[in-house]
Amino acid sequence: MSSLKANHYFPAFVKLDNKKILLVGGGNIAYEKLVHLLDFSHDIEIITPLICEKMLHLAHEHGIKCHKRIYERGDIKECSLVIVAVDDISVQKEIFLESQNYKCLCNAVDSVEYCDFIFPAYIKEGDLTIAISTSGASPAFAKHFKTYLREKIPNNLGVFLSEMKELRLSIPKGIARMKMLDKKARDFIQKLR
Repeated sequence: MSSLKANHYFPAFVKLDNKKILLVGGGNIAYEKLVHLLDFSHDIEIITPLICEKMLHLAHEHGIKCHKRIYERGDIKECSLVIVAVDDISVQKEIFLESQNYKCLCNAVDSVEYCDFIFPAYIKEGDLTIAISTSGASPAFAKHFKTYLREKIPNNLGVFLSEMKELRLSIPKGIARMKMLDKKARDFIQKLR
């Protein structure tokens, strides 16, 4: 039996509309986090004294504000999420502890003890989002399993989900709608088998 304490994360999809996100760091890992965040929000600011060229380009392309300086206490005061993508553990700890004073969730890259949430491996194909987590047991497995699942997604899924969305919006709520949509989803999956 392992003596490591297991971290269990509640899987939730969070609506990021009107939620400010701060990304602290400007290296390759910060760049990867920015790429993932941009799939779901553009209300992001970056604070870093040094920023890699590809991250700077991506930030300019999407209108993301970059503050070329070190993090200062209070920078997260108005934020809902902060991602700390720096190697300095003391900075990770400092920002995590400060985030506890605000309604701000913190993710310190590679330091689960300073994380309120983690970034799962995920697949986003139009309206479909599949998140994969091993609760930190094996990020490598999550990455390869993501590739495996992506290969299983049918090409016509986007069209099907658009059709389902239209039906949900055009047919009044009720048992008949629920049964009809359930049958269409079940039939679609059955054809995949």
